[in-house]
Amino acid sequence: MTTLLASPLVEAARPATWRARGFTGTAALLGLAGFAVSVAGSWRPSYWGDEAASVLSAERSLPSLFRLLGNIDAVHGTYYLFLHAWIDTFGASEFATRLPSALAIGAATAGTAVLARMLVNTRVAVIAALVFAVLPRVTYMGAETRSTALATMLAVWTTVLLVHIVRSPTVAPPWRLALWAAYALLLAAGIYLFLYSALLLPVHALVVVLLSRRRRSDLPAWAGSGAVALLLAAPVIYWAVRERGQISFLARRAQVEVLDAAVRQWFGTPTLAVAAWALIGIGCLAAFVPRFRSSGPAPRAALVVFLAWAIVPSAALLIGSHLITPMYSLRYLSICTPAAAILVAMGIGALAPRWAQAVALLLVLGLAAPGYLGQRTDFAKDGGSDWRQVSEILHAEARPRDAVVFDGSTKPSARPRLAMHLYPAGFVGLNDIALDQPYQNVDWLWDTTVPLADATSRLAGTNRVWVLQNVGSRETVAGTDVSTLQQLGFTVASARTVNRTIIIELTR
Repeated sequence: MTTLLASPLVEAARPATWRARGFTGTAALLGLAGFAVSVAGSWRPSYWGDEAASVLSAERSLPSLFRLLGNIDAVHGTYYLFLHAWIDTFGASEFATRLPSALAIGAATAGTAVLARMLVNTRVAVIAALVFAVLPRVTYMGAETRSTALATMLAVWTTVLLVHIVRSPTVAPPWRLALWAAYALLLAAGIYLFLYSALLLPVHALVVVLLSRRRRSDLPAWAGSGAVALLLAAPVIYWAVRERGQISFLARRAQVEVLDAAVRQWFGTPTLAVAAWALIGIGCLAAFVPRFRSSGPAPRAALVVFLAWAIVPSAALLIGSHLITPMYSLRYLSICTPAAAILVAMGIGALAPRWAQAVALLLVLGLAAPGYLGQRTDFAKDGGSDWRQVSEILHAEARPRDAVVFDGSTKPSARPRLAMHLYPAGFVGLNDIALDQPYQNVDWLWDTTVPLADATSRLAGTNRVWVLQNVGSRETVAGTDVSTLQQLGFTVASARTVNRTIIIELTR
């Protein structure tokens, strides 16, 4: 049985360094591979509701954006400000707005490799980077206009910096103070990008306790730096508490259970989850069971750190959701994905002979491939968002002075009205009958509208109306808006379903 497992941790006894000799180029190449995996096909899926919130918020004027953040989404304010400048420079296409996430995943992939190299060994570092780059949670956030990829990048590099500080006792005091200040700034930046990055604090405390070479001085220094980070992040924490009602929608969803989180939080499918957790179990066996235990204590300490990184934040949110208020969504713990990837890699690295490691890695890559390909299809987002395709149809068939009516019976982030703002080319010259105030003029994410029945006077001189309606909405093709138009003398000329949007053409 001893031939089945080999210690993946034999190189950990030497000091961890910020730039391991000969590994910087390898980490950069792995980061480039991670970027390539995430950016490939990222432009294909149509935008969906959360991305609409990002793009529309970023396209506001700065005064309008600050008014919005004083009312909702303050926790995303840093990302919206960044995206505001990015869109001004590169435009608002799917590729352009998703590119920062892909770049962040590339940097996070390199950081995952560096961190695994510092605490485990080169072989596990390479495997960890490859596993990280293909995990479904990573390839999803790497092709999305949200802040989770950037927050994950900061999470892993903040941890790299912390490990460098506590494992490098010979750094001169002034430089050491500068490194602690940099750690506080990085941690605060992560919290500004994604509030739950603060859940890394107990994990980082464990890093200091288990890995520091001068614990008596490092523990107070870390506590002071963490306090500074929280002080710097106090404004966003304050506004998060003030605007906590914006996650009240979680109360209307079924609570996430432990098994569900174990499968879908990082791994996506039961088959990949079973393989990943089995490999994590093998890594734990190799580190802790006496028969397979490595000679030094550092590898086991590193394994404990990565297990804590993967489990503690998730457990905190799960417990808080059940005992206090709903606060957990599967994507909220994307910042823990580097730890999950390293744990899987440690399990692969524990296998012997080497061909078994290659087979295990290929198995993980193969099980992740179908989910990756599914994420790069036209209707991959949010169960089938099709707003770009809807806009293309209207661009080809609608004419100036036609009117457009949007289904308002679904939640605002799923309404086809958002297609008009995200893909405006298809709506040029159309009369938006129900518009009350455009989103730029209100302290809310979306336009405000009036019922069609109250806006019929705006149809004077209009001979064709396009109704965009969600499949499965409370209205039907013969429903409220269509009935109102029929009473005004319009008849249904055509109706087609794109994917989850019905385009109904009515003529007078």
